[in-house]
Amino acid sequence: MVENDTTVDEKQRQAESGVSGEGQPQGEPGDAAVLASELEEVRAELADSRERLLRVAAEAENARRRAEQDVAAARKFALERFAGELLPVRDSLERARAVDRSVAAAATEALFTGVDLTLQLMDSVFEKFSITVVDPAGERFNPDQHQAMSMVESADVPANHVVEVVQKGFLLNDRLLRPALVVVAKPKA
Repeated sequence: MVENDTTVDEKQRQAESGVSGEGQPQGEPGDAAVLASELEEVRAELADSRERLLRVAAEAENARRRAEQDVAAARKFALERFAGELLPVRDSLERARAVDRSVAAAATEALFTGVDLTLQLMDSVFEKFSITVVDPAGERFNPDQHQAMSMVESADVPANHVVEVVQKGFLLNDRLLRPALVVVAKPKA
């Protein structure tokens, strides 16, 4: 009786799957041709999809490489415009150094005029690139922009105010490049 149950179960499974006991699809001979052509269409679609996927992956990789190259070039040449603006300032300083020292005493006024013009040129470059000078003489001490070198008693300047600027500071787009080095007034003892 067990054999009959298994054969009935097998036949039922084969009927549901559409396969005969010999592993051949059941039904009409035209069905096999239709299935074969559908299989070929699906294989062609799969091959086309794989090819498109490979192309998209290659394009993505090329875009990533181009972006990396652009970033590297941007880092390398980020200061190119700024450096180009500084070159005339350096040229002016070289001309000042080229003055003959034996006649420098007579040319002192011209030397100071040249230095003043060079500073004006430098200030115009700083202005173009949003570099601001921090010159806090007489202002209240600001630890965010000033660095105290020492403290002194002063009758002329209120406590916690800048008495003297040892070295000016600089901001780039309101971000501190270098703090101003200052001497701060302390309260009288």
